[in-house]
Amino acid sequence: MACFLVPTAEAVVTSLVTKAEEAKEQKAPARKREDSSIAVKIPFSRKLHWLNRLLAGGAVLLAFEHLWHGEVVPWFPFLTAASDLADTAVMLHEMSTVGVTMAVLVTAVWGVMCVVADSMARRENEAAELQTEGTAK
Repeated sequence: MACFLVPTAEAVVTSLVTKAEEAKEQKAPARKREDSSIAVKIPFSRKLHWLNRLLAGGAVLLAFEHLWHGEVVPWFPFLTAASDLADTAVMLHEMSTVGVTMAVLVTAVWGVMCVVADSMARRENEAAELQTEGTAK
């Protein structure tokens, strides 16, 4: 009924945190290696942007599905379950179970993505260091 609102709320929060993180990262200087090349590091703001897109994309698809089934309407109160008190209780239960579970699952997948991306960047940095050491000898 309204499970898409939970990932939407998380996407809004991650958007705000991403903007703050981008401003903080612009102030910090880039890390350089000894050979004066810049080390490969994925900024946290980019990773938050990935999470934001995952959450927003899923929320849009879910909202469309709810619109398709007539659970979301273009007039107030917009959610058909919000017009009746008994249906509102069911809607809030769905949001607290299904919506939260979806948001947590998407965030967990994003966490795995970040770990994999960091390990790939670490490998690239190590390969560049080995190549630099090999050419220096």
